[in-house]
Amino acid sequence: MNKRFPPLFLLIASLAILLAACSSGGGDPAKTVETYLQAKVEGNEKVIRQLLCSEKEADAFQEINAFTSVSGAHIEDMKCRRLDDSDVVQCDGKIVATYGKEDTEFPLTSYRVVQEDGEWKWCGEAPSSP
Repeated sequence: MNKRFPPLFLLIASLAILLAACSSGGGDPAKTVETYLQAKVEGNEKVIRQLLCSEKEADAFQEINAFTSVSGAHIEDMKCRRLDDSDVVQCDGKIVATYGKEDTEFPLTSYRVVQEDGEWKWCGEAPSSP
């Protein structure tokens, strides 16, 4: 019997596991939404452009500058999760934006995600259920 069989088998099994992991959808869609929302609050153009779906590219300027007129903005208690195997990520928490000396709260909601080029992308708020 060939002594190289066990290492070869392990190599093939490892590659199969790696390929399965790579084809599993480009990461966690909930993490993508969390990263996107944080970038939006920070006005991080690079990250917003990386995570914005192609359908929403025309809205990039608005997304990048959403909180530039405030004296401060941050996210509180953000927790996002994908709803089953859908294209919807539900988030709890809120964005708190300070206008002058007054805080305004924007509750987080449900967001639509799509896969483009093997990566999850943020694609706006999900339509409300009827």
